Amino acid sequence: MPINITMPALSPTMEEGNLAKWLVKEGDTVSSGDIIAEIETDKATMEVEAVDEGTVGKIVVSEGTEGVKVNAVIAILLEEGEEASDISDAPSGDTGSTAENKEEAGEKQREEEEPAAEANDDAPSPAKAPAAPKNEEGERIFSSPLARRIAKEKGLDLATLKGSGPHGRIVKADVENAKPVEAKREDKAAPDAKPAAALASGANADQVRKLYGDREFEEVALDGMRKTIAARLTEAKQTIPHFYLRRDIELDALLKFRAKLNKGLETKGVKLSVNDFVIKACALALQDIPDCNAAWAGDRVLKFKASDVAVAVAIDGGLITPVIRDAEVKTMSALSTQMKDMAARAKTRKLAPTEYQGGSFAVSNLGMLGIENFDAVINPPHGAILAVGAGLKKPVVKDDKMAIATVMSVTLSVDHRVIDGALGAQLLAAIKSYLEEPISMLV
Repeated sequence: MPINITMPALSPTMEEGNLAKWLVKEGDTVSSGDIIAEIETDKATMEVEAVDEGTVGKIVVSEGTEGVKVNAVIAILLEEGEEASDISDAPSGDTGSTAENKEEAGEKQREEEEPAAEANDDAPSPAKAPAAPKNEEGERIFSSPLARRIAKEKGLDLATLKGSGPHGRIVKADVENAKPVEAKREDKAAPDAKPAAALASGANADQVRKLYGDREFEEVALDGMRKTIAARLTEAKQTIPHFYLRRDIELDALLKFRAKLNKGLETKGVKLSVNDFVIKACALALQDIPDCNAAWAGDRVLKFKASDVAVAVAIDGGLITPVIRDAEVKTMSALSTQMKDMAARAKTRKLAPTEYQGGSFAVSNLGMLGIENFDAVINPPHGAILAVGAGLKKPVVKDDKMAIATVMSVTLSVDHRVIDGALGAQLLAAIKSYLEEPISMLV
């Protein structure tokens, strides 16, 4: 019988993906292991291999489709002797349908029969979905009865929502994560009150546009990466009790040591960066202060043996954090080579999920862009992140005398649920010690 090809889960946290490109077409013969499609996750573009062999009988999801749920049917494979006529119009199997989908599908048909009844339905019973609402122009707002019932329970105005269903129909998913907006105000002297309140509560694009009237602007659609960044950083700032520790680190000894090492590594084609030393210093400091090598796990704290350090890399449209695993035992040349390789592949979105997930600590360096200091946002479930600024010539006091030194400002953002203030201070002191005495990193 025909075999369903479904949207694969390419990472443990993946819920949906974008079908970027089909590498086969209907009628093509494929074998197990053949690359048949490219799937975009929030962080990378991954190739999908065929598990079975046969002939592509039907492409269910066209390339370019976004938001395809994991386990939804994307194509149908015909086995030997089968024909396209053997494919049913509505393939069963792991289509990603749930009880909620079935409820809305069943209610959609009933909804078409509702308009006449809804005209007299001023007081629906609790078990019955509210009547289909209308907007200010008197036009019907198309929505499923299930969505209307949830909207009524949450106090949502459906006119403020944008539907993701067929032809803009508002469905359950649109109202579940929406936030109630402030009730309409009759105060004619404050025409901008509704858009302003909507913006503050995370309104949809139509509401925000009204704030800007006739001003010209370009709309940029959110891709999967930007949506994920927005969701995770909102979660981080709302749920993680950040506190910040700052230190100045003198780099002159490190710069001289780095120049000497790089001269000796020229024949190997390796050139160490200051960031390589920062990563190594953080990895060793986590070993010295093991209680800081930890991640928040909801009802407990996970403490790790190895120092797996994530490093923020800017790419087109967002940010990704490749993880240098076992960084404390890697040589400087091996660490530097791996970091450059992962950064290059990150920029082409070729990292595997296992290469950017995990870790307990992160480094974000904006020093090369001239930023003197900044506060980084913790990437959950990490316990801390180090923000690294530029190394600048500054006056310092040494032996009660003024001198000039190359000084780098760093800020440690710490999750107070995982690491207390004194413990964080010990970690930052250890990082400073390694960077100001760089030879200690090689002992």
